Amino acid sequence: MDAVVMAGGKGARLGKDEKPLTLLCGKPLIQYVLEALLGSKNIERIIVATSPRVKRTNEWLDDFKKDYHEIEIIHMQGAGFVHDMIGAVEEAGIRGRVLIMMADLPLVTSGLIDRIIEKYFEVNTPALSVHMKLEVFTRLGLRPDTVFHKNSDFIVPCGINILDGESIRKEQEDYNLILDEEELALNVNAPGDLAVCERFLEDRR
Repeated sequence: MDAVVMAGGKGARLGKDEKPLTLLCGKPLIQYVLEALLGSKNIERIIVATSPRVKRTNEWLDDFKKDYHEIEIIHMQGAGFVHDMIGAVEEAGIRGRVLIMMADLPLVTSGLIDRIIEKYFEVNTPALSVHMKLEVFTRLGLRPDTVFHKNSDFIVPCGINILDGESIRKEQEDYNLILDEEELALNVNAPGDLAVCERFLEDRR
């Protein structure tokens, strides 16, 4: 399966110039994501979708990918998440299943990515979206931007989806995979999120 990493956003809420290059324990957020995908047994090709707003990120990627033939960069217009995501999938020529992942999920591991992909093939729907229960975010002291109500619970999208590349412009039947790994809740949108991630990594060591 191919993966598309969405990395075209600025870090305005973080107070940073470019979110993908925001440092977490001395390493850019996007590097954590790329290393997790590179370690996945189910990911073959990694396409990073950037935009004109992340010039330094493009330069960093040009240097990083020299050692990894699996990584390609596609320069999108920065016209919005959905527009750029569809454009990246089409420009990369992806016709099969594709994993879409945000560049601000530094604590997601290769093993977790593989579990999500394996569950996708098990449920056999065209699309899968990863969610967590709101209570996980509350426990971590985080306030998510988006919350949905499903089966008497409140769930939060985590920024990882699997779609059918051939039907990327069509609405696809979607399976909501609800997980409880705290790593999925720790996407970095604000300085407080970065601090929580730092504490999590320190506890993991």
